[in-house]
Amino acid sequence: MAAFRVIFSRVVLGVPFPVAFLDVRRARDPERAIRAAELRLMRRIGLADWRERADTVEVEAVGRAS
Repeated sequence: MAAFRVIFSRVVLGVPFPVAFLDVRRARDPERAIRAAELRLMRRIGLADWRERADTVEVEAVGRAS
């Protein structure tokens, strides 16, 4: 399992501005890391959908979880 950083951004005039990032310590693949981060962000902020706060999502691998 790998560790990922998921970055949520709001795009204004074509420029992405990061609004939140979450580290997912263990996920099988980037898609699962994104889903876990979406759920965690919605729970933390109290939103029904993360798209109310951000437009795009990016994921980057940060290393292997042990």
